[in-house]
Amino acid sequence: MKQERILFVTGRLAEFSLRGVLDKLAPQVGFEFEVVVLNVQVAALMHVPLILRRLTVPPDTDWVMLPGLCKGDLQTLTDHFGIPFKRGPKDHFDLPEYFGQADRPPKDLSRFDIEILAEINHAPFLTDEEILRQADHYRDNGADLIDVGCVPGDSWSRTGEIVKMLIDAGHRISIDSFERTEVEAAVASGAELILSCNHANLDWVSKLGVEVVAIPDVPSDFESLHAIVEELTKQGTPFRIDPILEPIGYGFAASLERYYRARKEFPDTEIMMGIGNLTELTEVDTAGMNVLLAALCQELKIHSVLATEVINWARSTIGEFNHARRLVKYAIDNQTLPKHVEYQLVMLRDPKLKELGSEALANLAAQIRDPNYRIFAEENALHVMNRDGYWKGTDPFELFDQFQAANQKDLDASHAFYLGYEMSKAMTALTLGKQYKQDQPLNWGFLTQAETSALERRRGQGEDTQCGPR
Repeated sequence: MKQERILFVTGRLAEFSLRGVLDKLAPQVGFEFEVVVLNVQVAALMHVPLILRRLTVPPDTDWVMLPGLCKGDLQTLTDHFGIPFKRGPKDHFDLPEYFGQADRPPKDLSRFDIEILAEINHAPFLTDEEILRQADHYRDNGADLIDVGCVPGDSWSRTGEIVKMLIDAGHRISIDSFERTEVEAAVASGAELILSCNHANLDWVSKLGVEVVAIPDVPSDFESLHAIVEELTKQGTPFRIDPILEPIGYGFAASLERYYRARKEFPDTEIMMGIGNLTELTEVDTAGMNVLLAALCQELKIHSVLATEVINWARSTIGEFNHARRLVKYAIDNQTLPKHVEYQLVMLRDPKLKELGSEALANLAAQIRDPNYRIFAEENALHVMNRDGYWKGTDPFELFDQFQAANQKDLDASHAFYLGYEMSKAMTALTLGKQYKQDQPLNWGFLTQAETSALERRRGQGEDTQCGPR
């Protein structure tokens, strides 16, 4: 039996990943396909007049699928070409669902090629236990190397001892200091990288036999970096370079230009970027910044970053960059947008909201015959319902008073606590644009904390397990 042949129309950005989806989907569903790319960047910008002007339909095409956001009357196209035109889903990654193949294979995000150096800031001020705990935390969240950060202007006598302690605990170590006794003690104890090297310490740091990070004498003096690189090369000292990322308001854009210049003028040299000057010194959530920084590093072949988690808003930077480096590696390797790959860095809001709608909520409320409370958060309101009524509003305290008045005997202390907790989660979901599902944790990406549901708690306490959320 001849399989139907479908023509998929798309834009330039989506072509590669669309073909990848169709290569797997077509054999499963049983159709043949051809992809045509119109001269537009984004498929969602297509409209019927443009398609009429530019599209040529190959022979033997049974029907044509257009992007879901394509504008205009498709009957015009059907009449003109003599075959059916249909809109597909808004996103081509939803084509498996469209064709009844909802399961998508997980993306392989195991690959990355950007090393994370995680700095223990002001290590001399910490106890040994705090240093080990911080190093283990960084490693657990994706750090490849632990950077021991010393205090400028001081000389710490325990540098070598601390480096040995960390290495004995299984960590790879770099030392961040310009003080000679600290650096020499760290290297003697096994540190494999020195941050940093310029003309202030070039004469002695280049003779220690380990890799150094070469930096300009001052960030704006790029030419000094050339002189330092020349001397390190002459002495056979292994090195990577860091042109220095500057904070916003202090030469940020110019510093980005220096990284582009560094890659152009040192095409085969390893480069490092210290990202803390942006994440620590910009009062904003850091996940988005880390993705952009990882993308910049990936495209410029910058294979290491130095990060830290000092200020509270940057407290998950190491984990964020770990996810970001994998995401951008996947996107660039597969020539696809970093979208619909994984949602671990979509933390404040959720990727998509699934709502029942007014009619379905009213219908559900009319059918409930038990005292268990159902809570929903949608249409900019909280919705609470059981057999005694259906209450909705934006103030959890007012709602609580309303459904408590309907049946006061139904609310003991533990039950009231549960409902208050769930309404608090629901209100958070409404405020931030997150999906709320009763008895389940809100989704905070890779920071999501597991919860034991009320049903599981009742089972553990030997209570009636037939009822859902009260």
